[in-house]
Amino acid sequence: MNIIRHFYTITKHKMMVLRMCFRLGMIRQGLLHDLSKYGPTEFIPGCKYYQGDSSPNNEERRRTGRSLAWLHHKGRNKHHYEYWIDYSGQKGKPLAGMEMPKRYVVEMIVDRICASKNYQKNKYTDKSPLIYYEMGKEHYVIHPNTAALMEQLLTMLAQKGERETFSYIKRNGLNKRRQR
Repeated sequence: MNIIRHFYTITKHKMMVLRMCFRLGMIRQGLLHDLSKYGPTEFIPGCKYYQGDSSPNNEERRRTGRSLAWLHHKGRNKHHYEYWIDYSGQKGKPLAGMEMPKRYVVEMIVDRICASKNYQKNKYTDKSPLIYYEMGKEHYVIHPNTAALMEQLLTMLAQKGERETFSYIKRNGLNKRRQR
């Protein structure tokens, strides 16, 4: 078990997200981000399946066929699009993504930036979060408006960088509880 390394990894990630959320004026979201990772349902599997260069949830899923830690995590953290999946009410399409409030889309972008920086270290570029998103997007159950905003912000990050993307987010009130 890698208790110290896992604790260090999730705490480093949380502090990176906290700083970015603070830069965006999202104080509450920064403070509350990923607190469920410190509870036993997520922390113990995180230690057991720790990899150092990828999510322990992927390793738990590879070894057991599912990740109970991930199922717990995504059901408690609104910055994951999977939190927003519900029954569609449409015949032939049982599940659908509900539109996410924009501030949670922004937190999801911040989360992806920080996860990429944490795992890729000096190999990280502002294109990394977009590349990661594009690798699996055809499998996402996500609302079209949420996907469009996410792709817009990740593309902007890849093309114009973090500073310009964060300025755009603030200028357009995407970080606010009540969006314009």
